[in-house]
Amino acid sequence: MQFFLDTAIVDEIKEAVALGLCDGVTTNPSLIKKSGRDYLEVLKEIAGICEGPVSAEVIATDTEGMLAEARFLAKIAENIVVKIPLTLEGLKAVKVLSAEGIKTNVTLCFSANQALLAAKAGASYISPFVGRLDDRGQTGMDLVSDILDIYMNYDYETQVIVASVRNPVHVLDAAMMGAHIATIPFSTFKLLASHPLTDVGVAKFLQDAEGVQIPRN
Repeated sequence: MQFFLDTAIVDEIKEAVALGLCDGVTTNPSLIKKSGRDYLEVLKEIAGICEGPVSAEVIATDTEGMLAEARFLAKIAENIVVKIPLTLEGLKAVKVLSAEGIKTNVTLCFSANQALLAAKAGASYISPFVGRLDDRGQTGMDLVSDILDIYMNYDYETQVIVASVRNPVHVLDAAMMGAHIATIPFSTFKLLASHPLTDVGVAKFLQDAEGVQIPRN
């Protein structure tokens, strides 16, 4: 399973990359706006820090506008993946971009039918938003399960990015289902390594090892 970082904060990405556990990054205009920096400037920097896929989202809502923006974004770096909203106009753009060899991440997916259409259009990635479904009283991970089953039935190559992740349980459920990727906020990413019993154990080890010294060279 791959871990993508869902952020536009460069320092967070650098820390995750240094850990060796960051396989990619997903961004959007909202995340970059929070950084207070120029959209294209941030994308170029992130693409240089992370060797894996870096999702950059179009702003246009019509097919021709999406295509123009997607082609521009794809030239920023070889690892740029263009995020396209899951609309009919977006699906048209995905079909064309797929034929041109430009990778796409179809975002804002909330149903299995939408995911099926995205795969048929040639999407490289599909991003079901599990947290937002949970917020509306649905079980977001049920959608992920349905998508994985459909893609397996027909051998679609589209990879599933579990998005709108709110907690470590979402990540665990995604891994248990066999989702290809989870894109995770940095705060949740750190929680994956945290457990109170680990902290207690480390404190006990240090107490028991008081006075013990291990050579470092």
